[in-house]
Amino acid sequence: MKLTILGGGGFRVPLIHDAIVTNALASAGRPSIRLDEIALHDAFPERLHTIERILAERTALLPDPTRAPRVTTTTDLREALTGADFVFSAIRVGGSAGRAKDERVALDLGELGQETIGPGGLAYALRTIPVMHNVARTIAEVAPEAWTINFTNPAGIVTQAMRSVLGDRVVGICDTPIGLVRRVSRLLGVSLEDDQDRVEYDYVGVNHMGWLRSVRIDGVDQMPAVLDSDAALDQIEEARLIGKDWVRAIGALPNEYFYYYWHTDEAIANILSAGQTRGEFLAEEQRQFDDDIADSDSPLRTWHAALRERESTYMAEARDEERREEDIAGGGYQEVALRLMTALATGEPERMILDVGNNSGGGLIVEELPADLVLEVGCLVDGTGIHPLPVAPLSLMQLGMIARLRASESAICEAALTGSAVKAWEGFSIHPLVDSPKRGRELLDGYRRAHPEIDALFTNQ
Repeated sequence: MKLTILGGGGFRVPLIHDAIVTNALASAGRPSIRLDEIALHDAFPERLHTIERILAERTALLPDPTRAPRVTTTTDLREALTGADFVFSAIRVGGSAGRAKDERVALDLGELGQETIGPGGLAYALRTIPVMHNVARTIAEVAPEAWTINFTNPAGIVTQAMRSVLGDRVVGICDTPIGLVRRVSRLLGVSLEDDQDRVEYDYVGVNHMGWLRSVRIDGVDQMPAVLDSDAALDQIEEARLIGKDWVRAIGALPNEYFYYYWHTDEAIANILSAGQTRGEFLAEEQRQFDDDIADSDSPLRTWHAALRERESTYMAEARDEERREEDIAGGGYQEVALRLMTALATGEPERMILDVGNNSGGGLIVEELPADLVLEVGCLVDGTGIHPLPVAPLSLMQLGMIARLRASESAICEAALTGSAVKAWEGFSIHPLVDSPKRGRELLDGYRRAHPEIDALFTNQ
């Protein structure tokens, strides 16, 4: 079988490779996917060369290097996709420099500057959706039977745009929801992997806006006990970020990205006081990494050091402490992708949280929401495909927050695909963190000045 990784020169690609080879070598008694080839595609050959060096060193350390899939690299998209059984999309359109501009334009107008939340996320979507829509068309032509797993951000709206071409053959993934479930399960004394039949959970939302509403162990909902315990909540990163009293008040554990919605002023102040945005930090770190690895006699060791720095500073503006080991160990998108591919390839059932169309199960998962909206919900995955599991009714607050955010993102998606500056203005203006036509216009104008590719979308307007 062949896996194609789009964005194959990306910094986190070694995590995917490591998950695959570790699974292949330690899969006794468990279903395992056998990949013969990992094809890395990227627009930058020098990045591909760097990742190739890291993977070669990692493979050489294996007890049996012959069991690792061969790695190929190419800058030709069609060549990379030919013969693919799975396509993993982790493209960062515009790189860290593009992200830094997304963040700065918003901050200069007093708005939140973050990669996926708020105006920065909408600008990122405007830049990314046209590219990913074309990628989807190429996949449909070259590898129509492949499963496409999308991690390209903003994952929810990008997956929604790709679904207009690929339908149910594309699914979005994010590691934060299942990481939350895994940590809560561990707190309750069970392993989500080893005790899967004992654990049931109700998670619902959209990407970076979702709620874990129940966790049942052997049929008994343990969420009330978790919410009632200060000691338990202190071990859950999301509760510490959002506030213990507030998670009790809403009766659920929210995704960590709610920090940006419910502590917006604090987040903006912390970002500004840091002196640089996350995008600026990553751009600087990437430059340093490129310099260090060029002369390194161990690319793998150099990469590990840089990875630890990135993980320990993730969402640093939301924390007044270093990340705890149990927070970092909550999971990773490479594990989500591997488990998803394994279930589809082997037919061994797997329950996981995925970004799927509201109409993916035949009927609507949430009756009150549009059919094409991409929801983040628990799913059963097996050899026949991806099957969303039923969810309990949403509260009025949950429905309202989802609907308002998706109205904004859908307007941005339409703008990206049709070149309508009016829809882009609408999208920025109605976002829950903006809520102002005047400010929406200022944001759109600012992003048009900052990004020639955004301005080019609207040249005829």
